[in-house]
Amino acid sequence: MTIKEAEEATKLPRSNIRFYEKEGLVVPQRDSSNGYREYSRSDVENIRRIAYLRTLGFSIEMIRELMKGKRSLSKEVKRQAKILDSQIADMESARKLCGAMLKEKEIHFHDLDVERYVTDLEEQWKENPNVLRTDCAGFLYLWGGTVVWSVLLVLSMAAAFFSYSYLPSEIPVQWSGGTVSATAGREAIFAYPAACVVIRFLLRPFLWRWLYTHTVYSDSLTNYITNFLCFAALSVEIFTLLFLGGAVRHFPIVLLTDIIILAVTFLIGRRRMHRTTVNSDCS
Repeated sequence: MTIKEAEEATKLPRSNIRFYEKEGLVVPQRDSSNGYREYSRSDVENIRRIAYLRTLGFSIEMIRELMKGKRSLSKEVKRQAKILDSQIADMESARKLCGAMLKEKEIHFHDLDVERYVTDLEEQWKENPNVLRTDCAGFLYLWGGTVVWSVLLVLSMAAAFFSYSYLPSEIPVQWSGGTVSATAGREAIFAYPAACVVIRFLLRPFLWRWLYTHTVYSDSLTNYITNFLCFAALSVEIFTLLFLGGAVRHFPIVLLTDIIILAVTFLIGRRRMHRTTVNSDCS
C-alpha cells in the first residue's frame, strides 16, 4: 500500500511514519517501476505497535531492541508500569499541593511560605529526586546554556576580526599528517564564528529531536554537545592562527586537548547527576 493508505490504516500522520522509517524501525519495499514506497501489512502492524509503545513512554532505542528480540516485552512493560506508578504518585502528590495552594485567594512568589504546605521539607525533596537531581546537575553547567555559547561566539568573532588584516591571502583549512593539505582565502577565518551560529540555530533542533527519543536529558545533552562543537570550532580557529604564527605545528594537539576537555566536563556532569539529590550543592 502507498504512504497515503498507510496513513489511513494506522491513523497516524505521514511525519510519524517517515520518522519511524528514518530510525530504521520500518523499512518498506520500493516499487521497481516508480520507486515509491510500498507498505506491507506487516509494516502497518509494526507502525501501530511502535506508535502504541511510544504512547506508553517507551523510547525509540528501547523499541528497537524489542523488535530485535534483545529485550523481553513482558519484562519491559512491567518495568514501565512501575515507572508510571511512581510518576502517578508524584503527580497526585503535586496535585494535592496545588489544590491546597489554590484555596488561597491569591498567591505571590515572594509571599510563598513553603512550610505552610509541606511539613517535612527533607521528605518532600526525597520524594522528588528526579527533578531535583536534574536541577542540581544543571547537566554540565560548565557548558550548557546560551551564556557559554555567546562567550564562545564572541571569542571566535573577535579572533577572526582582529586577526583578519594580519593574515596572508591564503590560510590553511585542512591538515593531513601534520601538514597543510588545503587552503582558502583569508575570509575563511570568519567561517568559524559562522559555524557557531549554524550549530546553535540549525543543528541544535535536529540534535535535540534525536536525543529526545533516546534520553530524558535531551535539553541538557543538546546544550552540552552544541556548545562543545562550538568550542571545537573555536579551537580549530585558534590553532589556525597559532599555526600561521609558527607557535604550533601539529593539529593532533588540538584534537587531544578537545577530547580531554570533553571527557573531563562529561565526567564532572555525570558525577554531579549521580550525587545524592539533597546536598550542599543544591541547598
